[in-house]
Amino acid sequence: MSSWNNLPRAAFDLETTGRNSRSARIVTASITVVDGGGNVVKEHEWLADPGVEIPTEASDIHGVTTAKARQDGRPAAEVTAEVAQVLQELFDAGTPVIAFNASYDFTVLAAESARYGVPQLSRFPVLDPFIMNKQVDRFRKGKRTLTALCEEYGVGLDNAHTSAADALATLRVLDAMAGKFPTLQMPASKLHRLQVDWAQSQAADFQDYLRRSKPAAVIEGSWPVLPPEDATRGAF
Repeated sequence: MSSWNNLPRAAFDLETTGRNSRSARIVTASITVVDGGGNVVKEHEWLADPGVEIPTEASDIHGVTTAKARQDGRPAAEVTAEVAQVLQELFDAGTPVIAFNASYDFTVLAAESARYGVPQLSRFPVLDPFIMNKQVDRFRKGKRTLTALCEEYGVGLDNAHTSAADALATLRVLDAMAGKFPTLQMPASKLHRLQVDWAQSQAADFQDYLRRSKPAAVIEGSWPVLPPEDATRGAF
């Protein structure tokens, strides 16, 4: 079978109201679809009125204030349903969806879907440059943010922290990583399954490290979506 990087693929990114993926609300969402050669063939963008105040620390990052979201944004329930529908159609077609630190974006979407009665996704296959980079370049020094990896791989990132720019940059970074680390070139379904294990292992290692000074530290390793807070924690 052909590797994912030679086939149509998509990238997904959200900008939200906060850092907690279970409570954050969607502000903007973008899904960019490319063909097997990496040419953009479709772009989806949404601006939502999250129904809550957008904290200044969030609007300072992505540029969307509460006033702008209320004036120009669409109801959050409609946006959530449309985002989920586009993603599900991609998954149903076997198109991998690339997301940087995917467990954040997909957990936000899962929480929003539960909030508004939108059917949950069957999340497969997802590709996450953040998880992969920690696996194939373990001894790399410095930050592993999207901005840092864009600089490392020579990927342009104009308008950072807008969902459209971040989505396309995420896709380009992963393409570049596949070139540098050919072991990432495989069917997307196989790579998805590997990432489930990698995420669990990486979380366990980080938790062990933190517990040297903070014995109660807990790092969740479920990927690509964290379970609801009141659910029993377990594998995806």
